Amino acid sequence: MPLFGLAWPLGQAMLKGMKEGWRTPASAWSVAGILLLLVGLLAGNRPVACRAAEGGVPDISREPSDLPGPLPRRAPKLVKIELLARELEGRLTDGATFRYWTFNGKVPGPFLRVRVGDTVEVRFRNDPSSRMVHSVDLHAAWGYSGGAMLSQTLPGGERVFTFRALNAGLYLYHCGTPVIAQHIANGMYGLILVEPAGGLPKVDKEFYFMEGEIYTSGPFGAAGPQEPDLAKILERKPNYYVFNGSVGSLIRHPLQARVGQAVRIFFGNAGPNDSSNLHALGAIFERIYEDGSLATPPMENSCSIFVPAGGAGFIEFVPRVPGSYPLVDHFFVKQERGLGGSLVVEGPLDPSIIHEGKAR
Repeated sequence: MPLFGLAWPLGQAMLKGMKEGWRTPASAWSVAGILLLLVGLLAGNRPVACRAAEGGVPDISREPSDLPGPLPRRAPKLVKIELLARELEGRLTDGATFRYWTFNGKVPGPFLRVRVGDTVEVRFRNDPSSRMVHSVDLHAAWGYSGGAMLSQTLPGGERVFTFRALNAGLYLYHCGTPVIAQHIANGMYGLILVEPAGGLPKVDKEFYFMEGEIYTSGPFGAAGPQEPDLAKILERKPNYYVFNGSVGSLIRHPLQARVGQAVRIFFGNAGPNDSSNLHALGAIFERIYEDGSLATPPMENSCSIFVPAGGAGFIEFVPRVPGSYPLVDHFFVKQERGLGGSLVVEGPLDPSIIHEGKAR
């Protein structure tokens, strides 16, 4: 505890100087990073005196249809983004809750959408009720650790920084405060799309979801309030794998489409430790934008998309058959640890595509 008593006020002093306009050199930033690392190691695992019961605890999982639509054709402009770091108790699974660290109260954070050439002003706030320093690192931004060096924010504080979106593509964003893996595992991640000048091809439905790992103080399936477990993060031993932050989120909030509709899914893998291989049982991904890249034509006709930790990609296809398409990671052991979802497709069945029995 004496170490925490030393690190916290020094970290506060460093961040106070940054908040008041002091731009730290690389050496000072390294010191700040070490101090914040100590804070994360010590404060991040402090017991909570009073924890909420499951009843009335919010569902922190973002619905997969919750994202802004395609941008109209336009010249580059100023786009203002507001992000709030908020720590809150949320539903992890039936009978268990978890202390999430979030952007804007949901997992994943909001889907951010800009056009290449846009000037992006990011206003980052850390809720006064937070116990941790937080920040944001946008993989779409050049320099200063994607904004993490400019946005380290104490509880109750606010930082603003601006960048130009120079490269089209789909990118991860996450908290960039040490211990970074802990902030990501606790829910601080999302996606930002930098659309090309001409936009993306038109589709009928767009969805947004992400895979993540959760490391809890209790074993898999334990009931009651669960604390984040930093030791398990560092040992790469997740208790849960989840879509959109909690077990069963994409069962409670399935993707919904109709036969013949063009579907686009924006998908990210927050990790922080394991890769992902997204697959929809019974579907063929007809266009696959690997690594979120828009610089090359998409790959065509695959059953899955491989996304490493910290990566993103998107897929497009037209469902041909009605029914429920299970959403899984082809590292199938993850389904035994909470992962899973569903795409529900309605419409007429064409028996010439598939039917039970002999050929007709």
